[in-house]
Amino acid sequence: MSFFESKKIKSDLNRFKKIVRGKIKQNLKKYVTAQEMVGKKGGEFVSIPIPRVNLPHFEHDYEKKGGVGQGEGEQGEAVGKQAPGEAGKAGSQVGKHIMEVDVSLEELAEILGEELALPRIESKGQKQQISNQKEKYTGIRNVGPNSLRHFKRTYKQALIRNIVSDKYDPIDPLIVPIKDDVRYRSSKTTFEKTTSAVIIYIMDVSGSMGAEQKEIVRTESFWIDTWMRSQYKDIESRYIIHDAQAKEVDQEAFYKTRESGGTIISSAYALCHQMIMEQYSPANWNIYIFHFSDGDNWSSEDTIKCIDMVENKFVPNVNLFCYGQVESQYGSGQFLKDIESKVDSENVITSKIDSKDDIYQSIKTFLGKGK
Repeated sequence: MSFFESKKIKSDLNRFKKIVRGKIKQNLKKYVTAQEMVGKKGGEFVSIPIPRVNLPHFEHDYEKKGGVGQGEGEQGEAVGKQAPGEAGKAGSQVGKHIMEVDVSLEELAEILGEELALPRIESKGQKQQISNQKEKYTGIRNVGPNSLRHFKRTYKQALIRNIVSDKYDPIDPLIVPIKDDVRYRSSKTTFEKTTSAVIIYIMDVSGSMGAEQKEIVRTESFWIDTWMRSQYKDIESRYIIHDAQAKEVDQEAFYKTRESGGTIISSAYALCHQMIMEQYSPANWNIYIFHFSDGDNWSSEDTIKCIDMVENKFVPNVNLFCYGQVESQYGSGQFLKDIESKVDSENVITSKIDSKDDIYQSIKTFLGKGK
């Protein structure tokens, strides 16, 4: 393959990526609310269906050249056997040609941030700094392994040698590097500072939270997690579910657990606070809490207890406390009203999610302040 062919392929690939990116941005709201897309996640990539994209290309003149199907028979004659009595009918609708592309979660987060105009997160000061060792190529040297050979600098050195020794012929510019011309990349060890963060997801799994409500939580949590991981290199996710009691679970159980008990929200808040105090010192970690519920609580006394914990335990210690209320025909919805009327803090954000169509705006509400 020639240099120009390689360059053309690279140009076409970049153009293809731009087209795909444009298609994703154009339909981002649809993808955000598509629950099945979350299940297509694999490693660091997610598979997204988009309309088929065909780059301009040359085709052979099929009218003048032979090919598959150029045998005996009349034009328009059916190919293959048809079942007895079966008649084919012509359709009038335009066919839908769909292709799936793998998009990295990093690029997906970037697109999400652009479309929702999400600001970069400003981490709180005095957080735990972790030094990551990183090799960075910063210079050129005369010795090294072949894997680090710098071809451009080698050729340049050989060209200089030929010019200085009067061996360079501009009519026949043949440059053959010798051993003394070879140059290698040299690396330097650097230490990169990263900031620690933890996301604690809390979900009400009582009898009033049905499958539809849990799917909304699952979808929104996926996009929140995607964005947050693009902002922090060192991040942990923890999961708490609660009905009348709270317990920590893994990610799979968080989305699939079905309960039928009552709701005591303070049990989850108490477990969350204990987790923070024992494992995530507010002096060393950026802490984010996302609680999803249908707004039903066991008693007004427990709600008062929850409000007190939000104001005195969470507000002074976390970057964000976010409460998302998912609409349910069985939930009272009172808890959202209580938080909004009794808690006044910049790092407490609430969102009402009546259906999956509200997920898009809910994400913007939660993450739009860049905290």
